[in-house]
Amino acid sequence: MFKFKDEGSDVKKHEIPVKQGTITTFGISMMTCACVLSLRGLPVMAKEELTMFFYIGFSTLLFLIPVSLVSAELGGAFGNRPGGVYTWIGEAFNKKTGFIAIWLEWAQTIVLYPTVLGFASGAFAYAIGRPDLATDGTFVGLFSIFIYWVATFIVFRGSSVIQKVTSYGFILGTVIPGLLIIGFGVTWILMGQDIAFMHPDPNDANIAKVVNGKAEPRILPYFRGITDVAFLAGIVLLFSGVESQAVHANELKNPAKQFPQAMLLAALIIFTIFTLGALSVGAVIPGKEINVQSGLMQAFYKIFNQFQLGWLTYISGLLVTFGAIASVLSWLSGPSKGLLVTAKDRILPDMMSRINNKGIQTGILYLQGIFVTILASLYIIMKDVNVAFFLLTVLTVGLYLIMYMLMYAAAIRLKYTQPNLPRSYKIPGGNTGMFVVAGVGFLAVLFSFVLAFVPPSQLPIGSPSTYVGMVISGTVFFTGLPFLIFYVKRRRGIDLSGKPNV
Repeated sequence: MFKFKDEGSDVKKHEIPVKQGTITTFGISMMTCACVLSLRGLPVMAKEELTMFFYIGFSTLLFLIPVSLVSAELGGAFGNRPGGVYTWIGEAFNKKTGFIAIWLEWAQTIVLYPTVLGFASGAFAYAIGRPDLATDGTFVGLFSIFIYWVATFIVFRGSSVIQKVTSYGFILGTVIPGLLIIGFGVTWILMGQDIAFMHPDPNDANIAKVVNGKAEPRILPYFRGITDVAFLAGIVLLFSGVESQAVHANELKNPAKQFPQAMLLAALIIFTIFTLGALSVGAVIPGKEINVQSGLMQAFYKIFNQFQLGWLTYISGLLVTFGAIASVLSWLSGPSKGLLVTAKDRILPDMMSRINNKGIQTGILYLQGIFVTILASLYIIMKDVNVAFFLLTVLTVGLYLIMYMLMYAAAIRLKYTQPNLPRSYKIPGGNTGMFVVAGVGFLAVLFSFVLAFVPPSQLPIGSPSTYVGMVISGTVFFTGLPFLIFYVKRRRGIDLSGKPNV
């Protein structure tokens, strides 16, 4: 059973000493890139052809940068205390609100795993020379479930294996394939090959406009209705996760100067790789033919065969598969460990507070595995793997964006309720600066949250009511579970109205 010693609520007892100057500007930029960058997003962006600039620009300017700056101030203020968003939001409001935030951050990873593993299954299908399996729902579902449980039992063995796999996984499975697709995409263009995104489908008004009887690519989406920009919700998710690195802000020598520089550099790198990578995929594969789950491997397959280098498809498939699995390993123990911190405040049921002899939160991971297995089964149940993949993606968005809205609200509230709270980094402009940055970020997140419930016109989602019903049901279910826990605790006479004791 997982138990804590009663150490009281004195904050200083729980502070962890941090030495400034232990992380460089470049170092924290790379840590942020490793957390945010994922090649699974390239096909989603490429499907929008040149209108991707609108989606990427929106996500970078109105989501990535505000989240980076706000989480930097919160991370610098509470960097000596564990719990992440649980502590930040709990301090602004109460431990119940903080728990909802950390719960949603954890719950979104549950939905995230099937999308990452669905992407891995597509890459593996190409690696074994069976690209047809990339769209086989049964294969994708069973592969995702099997690999997830293998990864979970690896995590049970402790952190040493995880650290080795994830450190190599980002380089071999993300950086190298990313550079490969960009390099070969540029080569494809320079050699005079047909550029797919310059010949958009004239029947798709979202990405094409007809001028003098000829279809030309759009830069801005053709907005006929909200369904035409519903894809934005899924793309915003690809830029999430930067707040997990904000806790390192006070480890910089000069946080006030270095952290904004680090976030600007990270945003530039993320924007560049996402944009050039997506353009490379879109240059090779027409948008209407791109599979959002395995589009990256589609592009590799076509490029390598064109250059008589078909064998590289197998190697690239293995590298991308390894990178995706490494990503799962890196996420498995992180958010769930943050959730475990709430056990100190007696919020979690005893079953979810259990750890093994290596200190791994087995109770949470077993429950997490049950949810992941159920969600991954959508690949088997639904006819179109693309739709299942995107449905899981937007469900993740809905959960994660609620957490971001709570984080923005907490940042503004703390600026007024705790003005003297030591902050190693402060958003320029004082209270006004925070209100503007967090306010703009909140509105952008709210808009994206609404879009998560809108069926995208770009996918054959079938019945819109079924699609909306599934997204609403999933969001309500995962969001409602904390309130069920509160009800049980209240019946047992446990007070959860105070601040976190972390």
